[in-house]
Amino acid sequence: MSFHATPIRQPQAKTLPAYDARDLTDGGDLAQIVLDGQIYTLRITRAGKLILTK
Repeated sequence: MSFHATPIRQPQAKTLPAYDARDLTDGGDLAQIVLDGQIYTLRITRAGKLILTK
């Protein structure tokens, strides 16, 4: 007796939105992001890292 395996169809991966941090900061190193009325600050460090603070 032989079996023929049918591949399981995987749902397509959802594409996540992507944003350039330099665009968010308008070329600077700080941006404000609002979520549910709370303001967060996004900072690009001299070393090119991102820091998000409330």
